[in-house]
Amino acid sequence: MTQNTASKTAIVTGGASGIGLAIVEKFIQQNIKTIVIGRDEQKLKDVKDKFGELCITESYDLSNLEGIPALVERLAQEHGRLDILVNNAGINQKKPFVEVTDEEFQRINTTNVTAVFALSREVVKTMLPHGDGSIVNISSMASQYGIPKVISYTASKSAIEGMTRAMATELSPMGIRINCVAPGFIRTAMSATAMKSDPERMNRALSRTPMGDFGSPADVAEAVYFFASDGARYVTGTVLPVDGGNSIGF
Repeated sequence: MTQNTASKTAIVTGGASGIGLAIVEKFIQQNIKTIVIGRDEQKLKDVKDKFGELCITESYDLSNLEGIPALVERLAQEHGRLDILVNNAGINQKKPFVEVTDEEFQRINTTNVTAVFALSREVVKTMLPHGDGSIVNISSMASQYGIPKVISYTASKSAIEGMTRAMATELSPMGIRINCVAPGFIRTAMSATAMKSDPERMNRALSRTPMGDFGSPADVAEAVYFFASDGARYVTGTVLPVDGGNSIGF
């Protein structure tokens, strides 16, 4: 079924690399005007050069919470109706539990949770008058089961899944759907480096993944696009693992 997305505008945070970049590419293939929010100006320039006029780049650090309302207000004024928000930006930290400081825990959760809340709140304000909109949050397999040495990240992604359900129950009666994608082991430049340096971890990850391979960023992008499209018009409050069965593997 062909989805009517040609006139829609999306915001994708962390859209200049990895999974976010794949989401941006999928959206632009579907003729969705896509506003990419990121911190690395060179990566943003590269994305703009690659995708052209349907791609709008915005250099902004989402940990600057105070500036988010003005940012969204300006984007709405410049680009009109905001139809889709993908909360993809996130940071991680690998460190033993007892060594994580309060400041480190707070820093991860400011970017991964509080900024998602604040950005979503402001975008929802622009969606409410239209009675329509779709927000897709990105969580992680870390929220599906316990992974050692990522306590801050795990806490943040578990919060994202809870927020997804709470937002969906409150906002869906007003026409705004909220869903979540939980990627498993996905091949990105960052994950490839981590896996190559830890063969034992890579073998363990593959051994508990029933499909026997890692996913690609495009696999996640397809799921995000489904949630953002009219094809998911009766789907809300859902967390979808895209993980080759890893979260149910043994």
